Amino acid sequence: MSDARTPAQIEADIVRRREQLAVTLDEIGIRMHPKTIIGDAKARVASTVDQTAGRAFVAVNRTVSDVKARFTHDDGAPRLERVVPVALAAVALVGLLAVSARRRK
Repeated sequence: MSDARTPAQIEADIVRRREQLAVTLDEIGIRMHPKTIIGDAKARVASTVDQTAGRAFVAVNRTVSDVKARFTHDDGAPRLERVVPVALAAVALVGLLAVSARRRK
């Protein structure tokens, strides 16, 4: 079978393909433009920062909730059997730091 297209059909096909090629080249030009590349890079960095900050927030929130659960009852009242020893240790540590700072002077 031979190609039975007319010269007008062939010419129309060439015009159509030329227009498609022009659109493709325009798209490539836009994608390769420095402002587009910089904008895409900024968007990727912003997305990564947002994801990292979100994960950090979730991790901190989970840790705070875990610590709170260890030092309070379900009704929110403090668990004195856990709070008092930690408070005493904190006071002792601050006292040691104060004594150590005085000795350095």
